Amino acid sequence: MVSDADQVSEREAAIRAVNAITPWFELKQISKIYGHGESEVRALDRIDLSIYAGEFVSVMGTSGSGKSTCMNIVGCLDVPTSGTYLFHGVDVGKLDRDQQALLRRHYIGFVFQGFNLLARTSALENVELPLVYRRVAKSERRERAMRALAEVGLAGREGHTPAELSGGQQQRVAIARALVTEPSLLLADEPTGNLDSARSEEIMQLLVRLNMERSLTIAMVTHEPDMAEFGTRIVTFRDGHIIDDQPTKRMIA
Repeated sequence: MVSDADQVSEREAAIRAVNAITPWFELKQISKIYGHGESEVRALDRIDLSIYAGEFVSVMGTSGSGKSTCMNIVGCLDVPTSGTYLFHGVDVGKLDRDQQALLRRHYIGFVFQGFNLLARTSALENVELPLVYRRVAKSERRERAMRALAEVGLAGREGHTPAELSGGQQQRVAIARALVTEPSLLLADEPTGNLDSARSEEIMQLLVRLNMERSLTIAMVTHEPDMAEFGTRIVTFRDGHIIDDQPTKRMIA
């Protein structure tokens, strides 16, 4: 006789198996064009890209290569001129603005180079903010924010403002804020761009741990090859095209 626990375990295993073969997001022949005529700029030119559950994909390229435009489309911060964007099988192009905002709030977490923290607000309150917008009860959001800060190594720093924290600690607060909504996908845009080498490595080790322990899917924009190698795969952009897509050295070793 199969117990309820066994049935749940089998169901979870089936879900994981499906996630492994179904991309979390899939871009098909995506183009993004700015301007018209002689002033036309093709930021993206018919690119195809799939990222699967549990991957940590580093997205590289020089300024103007299209990497940030691509991530803005993935994060529902911009829309393509043409092509199809599927988020776990859902055609994002068929969603209205409110539906796209709902998808973004519930499934995608963002980490930026500039931290984007409220200067006069404590670390705890900064992390709570996304839950305030979602009208989560005060006691629950406080508990979830405390847990997120502990997960990034900032237990005991909850009352500190950004000015009282180092750059690396501020980025940890930003990561905790992204995690507090329990996203399926984390988009990180140059997360180490404002940090020294030691703090950069600490942040990358944290992202690797979250990827491995949470099976958190991560897409990270970076221009630093050594930071890109912390991922499982490197996708390289040039002039609006994907010119390379390879596993990182640590995956080959």
